[in-house]
Amino acid sequence: MKTELSRTLGIEHAIFGFTPFPAVAAALTRAGGFGVLGAVRYTAPDDLARDLDWMQEHTDGLPYGLDVVMPAKKAVEGVTEAEIEAMIPEEHRAFVRATLAKHGVPELAEGEASGWRITGWMEQVARSQLDVAFDYPIRLLANALGSPPPDVVARAHDRGVLVAALAGSARHARHHADAGIDIVVAQGYEAGGHTGEIASMVLTPEVVDAVSPLPVLAAGGIGSGEQIAAGLALGAQGVWLGSIWLTTTEAELHSRALTAKLLAAGSGDTVRSRALTGKPARQLRTEWTDAWDDPAGPGPLPMPLQGLLVAEAVSRIQRYEVEPLLGTPVGQIVGRMNSERSVKEVVDDLTRGFEKAVDRINRIAGRSAQ
Repeated sequence: MKTELSRTLGIEHAIFGFTPFPAVAAALTRAGGFGVLGAVRYTAPDDLARDLDWMQEHTDGLPYGLDVVMPAKKAVEGVTEAEIEAMIPEEHRAFVRATLAKHGVPELAEGEASGWRITGWMEQVARSQLDVAFDYPIRLLANALGSPPPDVVARAHDRGVLVAALAGSARHARHHADAGIDIVVAQGYEAGGHTGEIASMVLTPEVVDAVSPLPVLAAGGIGSGEQIAAGLALGAQGVWLGSIWLTTTEAELHSRALTAKLLAAGSGDTVRSRALTGKPARQLRTEWTDAWDDPAGPGPLPMPLQGLLVAEAVSRIQRYEVEPLLGTPVGQIVGRMNSERSVKEVVDDLTRGFEKAVDRINRIAGRSAQ
């Protein structure tokens, strides 16, 4: 499964995997793909350095990358996290309290800190992550919310690091090309996390045409080798997969209840909601997302206010595994995620499916398999 881009990066398969879990990223790199570690949960530089040290030790000298979240438009600038939190209306805080009380969600134990806070949406946090990451031999820097600032692109290029940016439309992709981005990830509506409104089958060829000859990765709703073959047939030079890794044995969800919900979910059990971050993000539909999408409620706040507002609530829901509220960002491919497998088993299944699809097309075209 080689393309010009995979040869440039020295990887066996043009499979790029975004994940918040170092063990998953490293396993994908060792399996011949390209692991990309999500940095958004690292609010302390030392924690990111610790996990990048671990990645160095467990990738056998093979390439890997980092994904940050730097909003294209700053909701707030030049203020501290505490000052941002002060902007959150009391109405919204009361709504969170009432929703948690309705479902009997316990408070955290005294002295127990809430889980990771979604402050990585703030540009200054992402910049502190890059100060750490550029001390390591990362080969790719990806930004989940568009083109990074010009100085960040220049800083990456000065270190020989390729820069990728996600795009939900051909217009966005052209902006990325103009900004000097090296790789455009065409992320369709089906994807987990922040997505646009155009489906992958339509989006991928539009983006390929819009930014040629820049390489494009197809993303959104891809979880089989046959779908990878389709993405490459549409002109992509690889695929960008995220959701499929959530039910791997290396994933660190720390919640059997959440894993069970993912394994049981169908492709229609997700929703694009602003409930988690303030921007539309595809995730499991739960009574939590329903509450925030209810017109009778106050509605979500803009990024990064919403993420700060719900951080402790999400930690409590996860800590006590409150099933009706328990969810996670995930794409429509969740309908195929019906068993726990290792990362290597997933990659082996993807490559086998790809070979079958190519053989099928060869037969249709009257060509024998090479």
